[in-house]
Amino acid sequence: MTTPTRVLVIDDEPAIFRFLKPALEANDYEAVSAGTAAEGLKRIAGDAPDVVVLDLGLPDMDGKDVIARVREWSDVPIIVLSARDREAEKIAALDLGADDFVNKPFGMGELMARLRTALRHRMQRKGETPVVSVGGLEIDIPRRRVTLQGADVSLSPKEFDLLAFLASHAGKVVTHKQILTAVWGAAHENDTQYLRVYVGQLRQKIEPNPSDPRFLLTEPGIGYRLIDAV
Repeated sequence: MTTPTRVLVIDDEPAIFRFLKPALEANDYEAVSAGTAAEGLKRIAGDAPDVVVLDLGLPDMDGKDVIARVREWSDVPIIVLSARDREAEKIAALDLGADDFVNKPFGMGELMARLRTALRHRMQRKGETPVVSVGGLEIDIPRRRVTLQGADVSLSPKEFDLLAFLASHAGKVVTHKQILTAVWGAAHENDTQYLRVYVGQLRQKIEPNPSDPRFLLTEPGIGYRLIDAV
């Protein structure tokens, strides 16, 4: 018998869990809850959930501090679910290691899609998927080869490094700082204009219509997201 995927909801509002639990169970998830950061950290360590849905406004600790603590010892996917909609809050949560961010109020369909993406991304990390395919775009990371509808795409070394990093996080929003640090180094973590130039160059080469991108999407004020594998 297959063990159901366990979702831990850390939120101090009981109504949120009452709302989420039936929908999660209808999608074959096992739903468990924690009302405080301390309880949530204990359950992550002891119960090994497959994915965490985390509110930032907890009574005993800021949710961002929870993310930082968890990332010291676990790569469990974390979906932030919060009424805080300021870009700075999203960026901070993502830079600390959250996998995605969903604003309250939210649509259940959107949350379920983000959960599926986070879980799939974790499985891909464990399997070290070497080739990422999104639509007609294929990124072969070990061979450093990119094709679009079967035709080779010529990229500079840095353009490939940028695309490969985004591909390794396909479906997940990645902040400017995360990209710049990974591709250019910590000394360039604030060079967002530099990053925009490279993204523009990439779009000219991989997008059927660069002015209306379908592969490489902008998350305004936060970063970028390469669409998930389809």
